[in-house]
Amino acid sequence: MIARICGKVFKKEQNAIVIDVNGIYYEVIVPNSVLQRMDETKDSEGRVNLITYHYIQTDPSRGMPVLIGFMSEVEKDFFQQFIKVSGIGPRAAVKALDKPISEIVRAIDEGDLVFLKTLPGIGMQRAKEVVAKLQGKVGKFGLIQDGGSSSTDVQGVGASDFQDEVLSVLLQLQYKKQEALDMIKKALGRTENVSNAEDLLNEIYKQRVKDNG
Repeated sequence: MIARICGKVFKKEQNAIVIDVNGIYYEVIVPNSVLQRMDETKDSEGRVNLITYHYIQTDPSRGMPVLIGFMSEVEKDFFQQFIKVSGIGPRAAVKALDKPISEIVRAIDEGDLVFLKTLPGIGMQRAKEVVAKLQGKVGKFGLIQDGGSSSTDVQGVGASDFQDEVLSVLLQLQYKKQEALDMIKKALGRTENVSNAEDLLNEIYKQRVKDNG
């Protein structure tokens, strides 16, 4: 399976790009929210670097490999949660993720069906299914920030493996290290019922929503 792809963008299309990897051209399907920020991933040689979700699209007569690209593992993780909703396959999910993931997560968390209906291919019934399946389970993805570059230094918590995991996720989401450490410390100070990374990230997300409300 292809887990990552790095090369120069040869052509941009709607919800897709063609990447030149040493003379081999790969079509990569990308959500609009990723396509709009594509230039931010370029290195000094003008190459983009994408995390990929690789699957086989099948029909009665053939199977065709498909690559879907994301800017981070966290974005890919959200996509994998999104396609767990009944009736939303990989290609439908790519079209639906037309707005920043953090905004979509806020709508899911608040049960904002009006917003979710504005996503391509998501009607009222599908919006209700998205909320029913994902509400309360995707808080950490609401911490995604657009733009900037992230640090890879994940040392600094040390209290437990799951706190180190949370720090790593926050750094991937482009928070500065000290900011991330402060967020973790405050979240742990607010509740004693946090024993894993998922719960801690959700607690951090809830507090940011409250602070920004």
